[in-house]
Amino acid sequence: MNREIIKARSGINKSIRNFFSEKGYLEVETPLLSPSLIPESTIEVFKTKYYSLKGEPDSLYLIPSPEVFMKQLIAEGIGNIFQLAKSFRNLEQSGKHHNPEFTMLEWYTMDVSAADNIPVTEELFERIIHTTGKDGTFSPQADPGSLTPPFRRMSMEELFFEKSGIDLTANSDLETFRETARSKGYRIDDKDENWESVFNRIFLTEVEPFIPSDKPLVIYNYPRQIGCLAKDIPSSPWKDRWELYCSGVECANCYSEETDPKKAAELFRKEHRIKKQISGAVPGYESVLNSIFKKNFPESSGVALGVDRLIQIFTGTDRLEGVILFPLSDILPQ
Repeated sequence: MNREIIKARSGINKSIRNFFSEKGYLEVETPLLSPSLIPESTIEVFKTKYYSLKGEPDSLYLIPSPEVFMKQLIAEGIGNIFQLAKSFRNLEQSGKHHNPEFTMLEWYTMDVSAADNIPVTEELFERIIHTTGKDGTFSPQADPGSLTPPFRRMSMEELFFEKSGIDLTANSDLETFRETARSKGYRIDDKDENWESVFNRIFLTEVEPFIPSDKPLVIYNYPRQIGCLAKDIPSSPWKDRWELYCSGVECANCYSEETDPKKAAELFRKEHRIKKQISGAVPGYESVLNSIFKKNFPESSGVALGVDRLIQIFTGTDRLEGVILFPLSDILPQ
């Protein structure tokens, strides 16, 4: 247990809270347990039971992010909000960049697009660099220059082509994309490989490992075929979404939030259907869908940022376990 890392973690959390409070965001605290969640087929959740004296036990799930409750607050008109929340994801191995329990910073800004949240994130980094560096808590392994804004920006189409040689626009059709992947040596099973899974295999093999690490990189405009609650960009094949990579590691994810209840319901049904086929823990989603979209969900943009990874990068720590107090790998019996 490294006292300097603990000190840096405390200072960074304080910087985050001060930054958003000074900008007029309201800090909120929402539950860690929920009877229903926003369905995400790529995330496995923890399931538990609540036993009361009133009858049969109720199924509850640990939240994979605070989004499920924060969006309900937004739907009620709460305005700009942020939260530092514990989040939980099953089938996450403790190690260099993962732990089943982690800390998520999530913030939502009203009446802005995803692009508007890039300078906010840059300002946040500037604040952390200033306060953390001033306190002398940067590790010798950490290079503040590699974290200093302005961020580099590349579209996913541009980055994907640069690293893999594949034109995403020309491969928007599933069969074409499968054949392109096969031509590069990938073994593609037509039964199990949809467009998103083909994309992920190529991205994780040929793109992500070679993302530039000398400056933070914003990758914007994600393909529509990757299901998420980001708005479609009109007259384009892209969603208004970006991800931030620092030192080659994904740190943040941002959307222009979907406001169309029909599109949201279609996505929820699709993701829930997939989860029923592949997962042992399948929360319901109807009450969440109704709570978020029962009124006119406001125009807004949300950012989810992994705080533990951020601290890892800012302190030059080799493994995520080094910045989390009592990681699962330390408390499980060997």
